[in-house]
Amino acid sequence: MATTWILGISCFYHDAAAVLLRDGVPVGAASEEVFSRKKHDAGFPALAIRWLLREARIDASALSAVAFYDKPLVKFERILLSHVATFPRSFPQFVRGIPSWFAEKLRIDKVLKRELGYTGPVIYGQHHLSHAASAFFASGMEEAAVLIVDGVGEWATTSWGIGRGNKLTLSHELRFPHSLGLLYSAFTHYLGFKVNSAEYKVMGLAPYGEPRHVDRIKQLIQIKNDGTFRLDMRCFSFDYGTHMFNARFEEVMGAPARALETGELTQFHKDVARSLQAVVNEVMIHLANRAMDDAGTRNLCLAGGVALNCVANGEIIRNTNVEGFFVQPAAGDAGGALGVALWAWHQLLDKPRGWSQESPYMGPAYTEAELTAALNRYGAVYRRLERAELLENTAELIDRSMVVGWYQGALEWGPRALGHRSILGDPRHPEMRDIINTKIKMREGFRPFAPSVLEEDAKRYFELDRPSPHMLLVAPVHDQIRFGPDALPAVTHVDGSARIQTVRRAQDPLYYDLLAAFKKRTGCGVVINTSMNVRGEPIVNTPDDAYRCFMRTDMDVLVCGPFLLLKEQQPPLRLASATDEFGLD
Repeated sequence: MATTWILGISCFYHDAAAVLLRDGVPVGAASEEVFSRKKHDAGFPALAIRWLLREARIDASALSAVAFYDKPLVKFERILLSHVATFPRSFPQFVRGIPSWFAEKLRIDKVLKRELGYTGPVIYGQHHLSHAASAFFASGMEEAAVLIVDGVGEWATTSWGIGRGNKLTLSHELRFPHSLGLLYSAFTHYLGFKVNSAEYKVMGLAPYGEPRHVDRIKQLIQIKNDGTFRLDMRCFSFDYGTHMFNARFEEVMGAPARALETGELTQFHKDVARSLQAVVNEVMIHLANRAMDDAGTRNLCLAGGVALNCVANGEIIRNTNVEGFFVQPAAGDAGGALGVALWAWHQLLDKPRGWSQESPYMGPAYTEAELTAALNRYGAVYRRLERAELLENTAELIDRSMVVGWYQGALEWGPRALGHRSILGDPRHPEMRDIINTKIKMREGFRPFAPSVLEEDAKRYFELDRPSPHMLLVAPVHDQIRFGPDALPAVTHVDGSARIQTVRRAQDPLYYDLLAAFKKRTGCGVVINTSMNVRGEPIVNTPDDAYRCFMRTDMDVLVCGPFLLLKEQQPPLRLASATDEFGLD
């Protein structure tokens, strides 16, 4: 029987990505940004697709179908109608935005022919259905409620329904402009951060504040007990302009917006962030209950950009009677590439389910020979260690308060580093968070770092009743840990919470064994885990990326496959040859 190859694509808005299925099983999945090195790259994912085709040892002519994650014509209809409804205020945005639609966004077939030489079938999914499929079909659950919350797809901003077997139906939706995701983005802008790239900063800032402004925010959003809501559009301008809100919004909040990235962060801003989080938590709890009640099941799958709000996810766990719970690790638009491909395979082709997302490591991996070649191009000084010695040495270096770059195996799928492209440190060290923030990540000091913990030890440290393999749940640190001799100050946020990654050996034997080696040495089964990148750059992909990140920061150690490198032994960084990207240039 001939192999069915389905290429899933998301692009043109933000976080472009591609996924290739071989008979319903992913060959790989990756965002374009890790190849292009452009943060949140929205362009056509040509480099990601070239990598996937090379992994599969096929060319575009072998593809059975290309599936695109939304319906461009329906989205275009929404934009046109919104411009007409708000004319003439919308005219400047209309003039700026319309050319790109006729150049690319409405001509996916033309782009595929130009970029890949592909002229076969093109399947158009639906934005929220692609999100839903990325969660449910990857979850391994036979039946579950599915909840999608983001900025906006074609028209939908919030959807819910049910998945059973290989079928998925979204039965309810809220429509643009009433959007929890766009409300959050408006406050991201109001607090002086960049929209569509810095929403996580608002989440990190919130624990420094108190929910003093919930009543003000509830003048902007009317929330019903069934989870539905409406925005007061007199206060917003995202439906017709390039700004998210207007002067009336600032009047309601009682203060002007903070200057982008430069204004002083005051207690007012921290309190606004905390109040916003309280409102998001309330809405998400209502929506989760509504979705599960309507579906008649206590299993729940989440996707859409708001599903990356791990604080709200933790509140759902603690404040509903949810049982099975799965959040797509690439919950934002990138995950739509996976979802639309799975939707085409299961729902359109009526194929049974077999694959589930047991592992998040779906991106590029590099052989030992490729690692060696990359390090040699820089004249790097390294030692090759056998597995046991590598783990023992790395655990010792972390225990000595060294900052360790840990580069192993295949790249993670989604925005979180999960032990393959990670920077590691000792969570017991009171100053380690500040050391990594200032010397390595070069980012704001209020942002927390996450703990990786042996799955069987998670309940010892955290108020968490289930695994969190994709770092998408926040839970309190137990008081006896927080205030006792086993405190973890470097991963405990100011409010006593932590964004947790649990690690089981079946998911990642090497990373699990490193945590176990650190525990054997120190009695602590936890390490700091943050992504290997510096501020404003995507997570590292190639070994060249990893070595450059190592050398351009104050990282002490790089463990690159079986090779251990000490910073003090390295020559000054010089540019390597043009073959850095392994044929992807």
